[in-house]
Order: sequence, then C-alpha cells, then structure tokens
Amino acid sequence: MQYPLFTMEKITDKIAALPPGSNYFSLEFFPPKTSMGSANLRARLDRMSRALRPLFVTVTWGAGGSTAEKSLELAELCQRELGLTTCLHLTCTNMSKKLVDKALQDAKALGVRNILALRGDPPRSEEYKERINVNGNGIEGMEEEDEFEWAIDLVKYIRKMYGDYFCIGVAAYPEGHADEGHPEGQSLEHDLPYLVGKTQAGADFIMTQLFFDVEAYDKFEKRLREHESGAFKTIPIIPGMMPIQSYQMIKRTTKLSHARLPPNIISRLDEVKGDDEMVKKVGVDIVSEIVTHIQQEAAPGPRGFHFYTLNLEKAVSFILERTNLIPTEDLEDESAVLEISVPLQSLSVNGAHSNHASRRQSSIGSDPHNRVIVTGPTSNSDWEATALDAAMPADPINTRANTLAISEGEGALGREATWDDFPNGRWGDARSPAYGEIDGYGVSLHMSVNQAIKLWGFPKSVGDITELFIKHIEGSLSAIPWSEEGLNEETNTIKSQLLQLNQKGWWSVASQPAVNGVRSTDPVFGWGPRNGFVFQKAFIELFLPSKDWTPLKEKLMSEEIKENVSWYAANASSQFFSSDSLMVNGVGTRGDEGGSTNAVTWGAFPGKEIITPTIIEEVSFRAWAEEAFGIWEEWGRVYERESESKKLIEGVREDYWLVNVIHHGYVEGEGLWDLLLK
Repeated sequence: MQYPLFTMEKITDKIAALPPGSNYFSLEFFPPKTSMGSANLRARLDRMSRALRPLFVTVTWGAGGSTAEKSLELAELCQRELGLTTCLHLTCTNMSKKLVDKALQDAKALGVRNILALRGDPPRSEEYKERINVNGNGIEGMEEEDEFEWAIDLVKYIRKMYGDYFCIGVAAYPEGHADEGHPEGQSLEHDLPYLVGKTQAGADFIMTQLFFDVEAYDKFEKRLREHESGAFKTIPIIPGMMPIQSYQMIKRTTKLSHARLPPNIISRLDEVKGDDEMVKKVGVDIVSEIVTHIQQEAAPGPRGFHFYTLNLEKAVSFILERTNLIPTEDLEDESAVLEISVPLQSLSVNGAHSNHASRRQSSIGSDPHNRVIVTGPTSNSDWEATALDAAMPADPINTRANTLAISEGEGALGREATWDDFPNGRWGDARSPAYGEIDGYGVSLHMSVNQAIKLWGFPKSVGDITELFIKHIEGSLSAIPWSEEGLNEETNTIKSQLLQLNQKGWWSVASQPAVNGVRSTDPVFGWGPRNGFVFQKAFIELFLPSKDWTPLKEKLMSEEIKENVSWYAANASSQFFSSDSLMVNGVGTRGDEGGSTNAVTWGAFPGKEIITPTIIEEVSFRAWAEEAFGIWEEWGRVYERESESKKLIEGVREDYWLVNVIHHGYVEGEGLWDLLLK
C-alpha cells in the first residue's frame, strides 16, 4: 500500500466512503515559529502519518494572515510530500479580499480541496486599512464591499468563486461563543442562527471548539440534530479534543477559549498538578473517557474526532490507541507502510539545501549529549541501532507497530518523538515544533476592541502605560497585552523587585526568581515527577526606553559583571545585540556560531536525565521579540487613526528595546535584582 503523491479527495468524500458505524480522526498542526522547529515537525509529521493514519490533517492560519506563507508551506508538506488529505484554516476578518483570493488560489494550486472557514479576531477594518504589505497584499484603500465581517461571508464568497471545488468546514462552540470575550455572554441558542446561516450558505462539515464538559456536548449535538431548520440532520459534526499537555497550559487554554472544566476534572488534575508526568497521564485518561463516551452515542454516519495536537505526539498517540481510533491494516501491508511514491525532499533550513543523507549534531539546547538528526534516506546500517540497542521489540524497525511505539516514547528511539514532551510555551526549546504560542494563531490581543478599551482605557503618556504595568503586578488589572493572566505564586515572591523596576519605567513582561535545589513537590516552585529537585536561574524580560538601554548595556558588558550574566536585546527595527555578540565599529555581530544556550529551569529526577523545560537563547528570543513588538502594533490598532493613544503606542514601539537578562548565580537569590536596582 502506497501513499499517493497528490491526494485530491474532499473530506466529506472520505467520510462517506467509510463503513457504517466506523470511527475516524483528524489532527491539527500549526506552523512552527523557528526553522529548527519546522525541520523537526517534518520528521514528526512523517512518523505520525505512518503510525496513526489520520483521515485528514488541518493547518492553522494566523490572525489577519500573519502566518500565511508558513501555513501554505506546511500545507504543501502535508498534501504533496506526505500525501495527507489536508484542510487549510482560513480566517477572513482583518484581511483584504486580495489576500483571501491569493490564499484560495495557492491552496488550489497545491491540490488542497478542503477549507475551514473561520471568522478570526473581531474586525478592526479602519485601522487595518493603514497596513501596507510589501508583497502587494496590503489592504490600503480596501472598499467596504471587499471586507469580510463574519465566517458566513467567507463561505458565500468561496462558493461564489469556486463552486463546489472546495469542501468547506465551519466552526461551532458546544458551550456557546463568548460574546466580547466574556463567558457570561456564551449562549448556544444565540449562536444557532449564525451556525444555520453558515451551513445553509454551503458548509459541508462542522468542527467544534475544544471542550471538556461532555454533557454540554451531548446537549449541543442533540440540539443540532433536532433543529427545526433540518440543516444539521446529516452533516458531519466533528468534536474538537485537546490533549492535556500540562496543568498551566490547559488552565490558560480553557480560559482563553471559555471552555468549562467540570469540577470532577479539575479535582483529578489538582491532585497531580505538581507532577507534570502524572498530569499528562491523567489527561490521557480524561480525554480518552470523553472520546469513548461520544463513540457510544448514535450518529447518522461515521463518528469523527479532531485533535488539537499543539504539534506534540505522545499524548495524542496514547489517546488514539486507547480508544481504538487508529485504523487497522492487513498484515500483508505492514511491511510497506514506509513506501512513499517519491522520496521526501529535504527542507531548506536557513537557506541551506542538501541532496544527500547527512548526520548533524544538535547539542544546542537541553540535551546532555548530541541528538542525531538524520536527513535523507531512512535506512542505513551504519547509523541504525539494533532493536535490542533501541530497547524496542525485535521486529523490523520500520513496522507500523514500532513507529507507534516510538511516537509513544518507548525505548531509546522514543526520545526522538518525546524529547520536547514538557513544553512551556515560548520558554520551551526553540528546536521543538511546539515552541511558541499555544494556539499557533499568531500575534493577537485575544480580546475584542471593546474589551481592550475597558481594560486599558486611553493612555496619553508613558506614565499611563507604566501605571497599567504596576496595576497588573499589584493584581488590580487582570491582563496586559503580553499576558492574559495575573502573577502566579512563584512570581509573587519577587513582586517587590518587579514593582521597583516598573516604577522606573522598565516594564516587565516575564521573570522568575532564583531557586536552588527545592523539592519537586514544593507547592510554589515544584514541578515534574516526585522525589526530584528543581533549580532556576533568575531572569527578567522587560521593555525599556533607548535612553536607559544604552547605559544598561554598558553595565552588562563591564568586566565585573559580564561573566555573571547572559543577555539579549532587540527593537522593532530588528536591531539585535546579545552577550554573545562581538562589537565591530559599534555594530553587533554574531559571536561563536549558534551562540549560547541558557537553561534557566532544570530538574533532577530519579531514573531520568536532567530535564530542562525552560531555555533562553538567540533563536527563541528573536522569534519572541518579533511577536512582542507585533503586540504593540495590535494594541495601537485598538485606537482611532491620529488619536493621542495610538501615536503614543506607536512612539513607544519605535523607541523601546526588549531586553532579557539572565543571572547565572542561582545560589544568589538577590543577585539579579541587586544588579538592576542598585
């Protein structure tokens, strides 16, 4: 059995071809933020496609088209190289008709026949009209008739321009869509007319937002199937499942999506929240139970499930195996699962191309030794470990069963699939496909214009912005543009130091205190498996004006300090300096190739290698800096053109630097703060 090079099937055709009463699943991926993450996602996708065999995959689309190029590249990899039926997400608000047209044309050229039509962020068309894209995709002068305000507008437009070429999916919210970003505005009955409209406008299937309240989902599906319009009687309704990767991540995700966590699920997670490994295991149990419950409910056709993978594979692999969602294959096909009609082409990373198999070192992050990344043909006796060496069953290594075992982390080879299994948002390993924002939807304030104004008002001076940061640290302001949550217990231990820095006009967006060998079960600093010890270097990341950055840089580079710190700095103009930089005629250049890597959180646990979930280095900092200054731009768009608030925010964005300072003396609790405050 071979994968076809070009898969031209629509999702609804594939569902219709399944036997009655059968189940299927799909997987969602987002474009990684770094080149290294993209290269590693390619290997992960290849492995998951062989081991799990999803009916289709989906690729996310950033707000306002912010990830357009990367999304299309990932769709091309899935559709044309891996032969996976691919569905491209497409948001329509805050985008020009020209960019929507280009996305649809590119999708068609790639052989993608499935589009998930989404609204995206609430429209801010007046401010978005100011933007001019250097590639000619800008929306300056966009006419009213060119704008899309609702997902139904996009569905109608696709049907008008492409007829039935595309299979179109639309989103639904089992618990209701939160109006103005507030859960009190959620109402399924309020949503239904909009969902009826999208469906009758030409939608072919419905995919839901993530949820954990299975009773709410049962009521949602029953209401749709019995709706008086008859619009949902037979249409595929695919529930969205989110594997639980970590305690903090699922709490933040459900807060942003307004998905309710039932009390029994909260209590199960609370019991193990200090042990990241156990959180994953309990999370697998929880999601598997939800899937099993829905599988037992009657449906008018095959029952499907969509998994938001966050570009990780271990948890979803366990869930799929436990719930018997992985399609079975005849034994005679087992040895042929690796056959691809043409060899996968190696991706270009930083402009480098290679047409031959290579073995390269990758010890630039958390690994205690070099992790081998192999490109090119996957069968070479000079590099392959034996089944015994790899602690795998003594079967041919390329069998589907062994590939699944690797995805689930078994044996030494399983580390290739699960080395980034403890993600920590933007503080994870920049080589990980999961590195960066948890949703993969690009720069966004995660709220409406009205909600933003309600929180932050109309700042008229730098002092007004300083006051917002201070209120957030004090707990009287629930969010700032760079953080949707208040300070956690750990950060509260350095609250006084953060207040002093922010009162100086140095606005902190991330920080952590030094920790020296605290037990992993500590209620404030602990994480990871039991009976371990955790460590942290103190760091601070803040925005500060150019006039303050110049003397601080000189201080950090002084002889008495430079050996004790690492630092990174960037501005909106893409200027970059770091403690690895060499100064040539006053211009920063790269130092040693690759620069330094700073593990700022690590843990030692029985029977395990040292785990380093929090890493700061140049690649990840540069990726985040671009996003951080993009958030200033998003905040500015909240306000009217030529307004005082907009001019202030634009001026700050142009003048300020984002600076990250790491103090290596983790045994010195006050080392970093003495350096910055005294």
